[in-house]
Amino acid sequence: MTRSLTALVALLVLAGTACTGCTSTVDGHARPAAGPTATALPETAAELEALLVTDVPSGLPRVPDDELQPPAGEKTIDDVAGYAEDAADQEGVLQDYGYRHGWERFWRGDEALTTVFVDQFDGPMGATSYADDLVRNDAEYYGGVPDDGPGALPEGCARMSVDEPDPALGLAGPAAFSWCPHGVFTVAVAAVAGTPEAARAEVEAVTLVQLGRLPRG
Repeated sequence: MTRSLTALVALLVLAGTACTGCTSTVDGHARPAAGPTATALPETAAELEALLVTDVPSGLPRVPDDELQPPAGEKTIDDVAGYAEDAADQEGVLQDYGYRHGWERFWRGDEALTTVFVDQFDGPMGATSYADDLVRNDAEYYGGVPDDGPGALPEGCARMSVDEPDPALGLAGPAAFSWCPHGVFTVAVAAVAGTPEAARAEVEAVTLVQLGRLPRG
């Protein structure tokens, strides 16, 4: 599977700097609105969209879905399979996992970037297998070492930091990643920031809010 951050970063269009929808601040940074926690599983991608975070603690402005190529927003099995070098093979894998639909959202300002990917499957096993795939793929691509030890994220999540990325990877600064299976969902969050600490803090905060918005399933 190849759905790494870098391939999408290079295609982002620069947005403005205002934070829309930020509700409060902590230590000078905007906090994402928590929003309602769903009690029923989404039946459609549109219902899944309503569960995604809308703002991020860093206050980065959101990038409109149609300003990306391919567009962010709703993802079908064909869209996700298309990230792989062998799309046909990847589509078969996703079908075996019970992939239903997904949603992608991006925020950007200057050289900072935050991304959220939420994918839904027929059952928890598919979501866990997919999360494991993402961990292996991104660890290999970015040369990081995933960590699933104690931390603020729930048990079962993995995280990774790339404090000094290879310039060839296209990352503009230190990056952090998280991957969490959550019932029938896989949540993947990534951030590029000015310091490793800022990237890790952004990823941790966004991941926790996103997990809190999803039903367990």
